[in-house]
Amino acid sequence: MSKKQIRVVAAVIENEQNELLCALRSPEMALPNVWEFPGGKVESGEELQAALEREIQEELRCTIQAGEVIHRHVHEYDAAIVELICLQAVLTEGEPAATEHAKLLWLSRPLLSSLQWAPADVPAVQSLMSKAAT
Repeated sequence: MSKKQIRVVAAVIENEQNELLCALRSPEMALPNVWEFPGGKVESGEELQAALEREIQEELRCTIQAGEVIHRHVHEYDAAIVELICLQAVLTEGEPAATEHAKLLWLSRPLLSSLQWAPADVPAVQSLMSKAAT
């Protein structure tokens, strides 16, 4: 039996202090207690940007404008193969609220490595840390 393939979009949201929004997966979630960029599954036929804007509205109760793809990575977990697509995003309305996650944190790029990240997010984190804030 082949593994399920899942496309996931994740928001790389930067604030005015050049900090990125990091989300801690709650103990109830699959892959509990690791950090990720917030986002979720892309529905069939859905545009990446539309999927990300919908997921952030559902999960964080705020509005973003999703931009270009800044990182793509395929990670094979035991249960599924995840294609994680990170998009640049700008907060346009509201403040992110942790409705599904255990915690949200704004962190500068050099400090991203201080967190325990979900395996699929690690390459994106490394890529973001190597690019200094512009």
